[in-house]
Amino acid sequence: AQQGRVREKVYGKQKIYFADQEQLPAASDAELRGLDGEIAARSAQMQALQQSCRHMEAELKDLNSSMTTPEIAREIEALRKDCASYTEKLERIKSATNHVTPEEKEKVCREQQLFRREWRRRKRMATELLDAILEGYPKSKKQFFEEVGIETDEDHGVVLPAT
Repeated sequence: AQQGRVREKVYGKQKIYFADQEQLPAASDAELRGLDGEIAARSAQMQALQQSCRHMEAELKDLNSSMTTPEIAREIEALRKDCASYTEKLERIKSATNHVTPEEKEKVCREQQLFRREWRRRKRMATELLDAILEGYPKSKKQFFEEVGIETDEDHGVVLPAT
């Protein structure tokens, strides 16, 4: 600093030393334009390299998430076993002799619908009758059911099937 090669600035208790730029040669406009062009070229090169790096990272991520050859071989073998078991099951179903005809299936569906309708009708009648009795009954519905010995569908977890 005393020789003048480095300058010193004092900020309170701190001292900052930096190169004295007056001793450096001044750059011409042509040199500055050349340096600006070099900066632009290097920035473009850096952008291209960053783009390439992102592309390679994405490719690496894809490769890491894909299955390896041994894993694929195991997966193919498992799928072949599943396919064989399903084929065997299909053959057993095809060779079975106790098939249900569409007419029998339709008959069973009609009967189920009839029974479901009858169940609803009888449940509604019983509920209306019990509600009429409970209007004049001094105790609760639950106590009445216990005294008379009535068991409801809900007590046994039975749900009326949907249509």
